[in-house]
Amino acid sequence: MFKKSHAVAVSAVVLAISAPSVFAADPVAWDYSGLTSSIDFSTISVGVLAVAGILAGVYAGIKGARIVLGFLRG
Repeated sequence: MFKKSHAVAVSAVVLAISAPSVFAADPVAWDYSGLTSSIDFSTISVGVLAVAGILAGVYAGIKGARIVLGFLRG
């Protein structure tokens, strides 16, 4: 019985301590456009999509081989 009330009391204290810091936070987010404007992610995305395409082809080939072997066995 006391464990549950103790947990509720601890939760209330933590909430009371942390709540003001949430409201005191700066409402304006930082601007990182100066740091990220010179980075080009297009080549990275092409590489990631190429690897994903290769993996999809490999998985499709494995699945097809299993189906064919299933037909031959059954």
